[in-house]
Amino acid sequence: MTILQTNQERSHKFPISGPIFGFCMARTTTCIMRIVWAAYPANVQIAMTAQILNNAGILIIYIVNLIFAQRVLRGMQPKVGWNRFLSRAFQVCYVLIGLVLVMVITATVVTFYTLDMQTKVACADCLKAAIVFLFFITLAPLLLLAVAFFLPRNEESEEAFGTGIMETKALVVFLIACLTITIAGFKLGTTFETPRPISHPAWYHSKAAFYCFGFVLEILILCVIQIARVDRMFHVPDGSGAVKSYWAASQGVGKEMEESSRGSGDV
Repeated sequence: MTILQTNQERSHKFPISGPIFGFCMARTTTCIMRIVWAAYPANVQIAMTAQILNNAGILIIYIVNLIFAQRVLRGMQPKVGWNRFLSRAFQVCYVLIGLVLVMVITATVVTFYTLDMQTKVACADCLKAAIVFLFFITLAPLLLLAVAFFLPRNEESEEAFGTGIMETKALVVFLIACLTITIAGFKLGTTFETPRPISHPAWYHSKAAFYCFGFVLEILILCVIQIARVDRMFHVPDGSGAVKSYWAASQGVGKEMEESSRGSGDV
């Protein structure tokens, strides 16, 4: 939040710092709720809230890294990155992530408050479908990097943005993607494992596995974000979405189009 406020005072717009701060607050709240849950293990509402926050918070990082990867693609392959169809596909993807979040919350709440086995199975299937979808979302940044680097490149047409070279930006996206894939992959693998009795848990049911494949990796992601200063590295000029060009926007071209293009959803 300090970085966001400092940038705003300097007229350095990087609204993505807001969601990143929101993720930190969500994780702080998650830890608080887990501590309260430990004190009141029989309270269903506390357990439910802790589980929802644990599953929902990381979605913010998935979206943020997808935006970073999109910016790298647009910088290295402007014709591909600014393609109208691809831009709409990103918008649809963001909407689907929101719908998946609603589905996860609904399925979690219903699971806690129903005794009907058919309903529980249906909710479990919904959660499995959501986890599979989110796992592929974590793979998307790697796919975008592959397109950016392996398609024929014209260095003269590349559009620089933010600080640092494009390879460094791609490395940051790659590191975050690897960490998010590990988190999502762990959830995916454990969800599809055969249920085991409480008296005979598997290794992935241990507290060490939960925290190492969850909070520890998320802390590493935040370290990458902080050390890399993504607010500088991935900053793009105002109005770039309106003129479909980072270079043109940096030259002040099309700034008057920004207000009319905000509804397009380009980031």
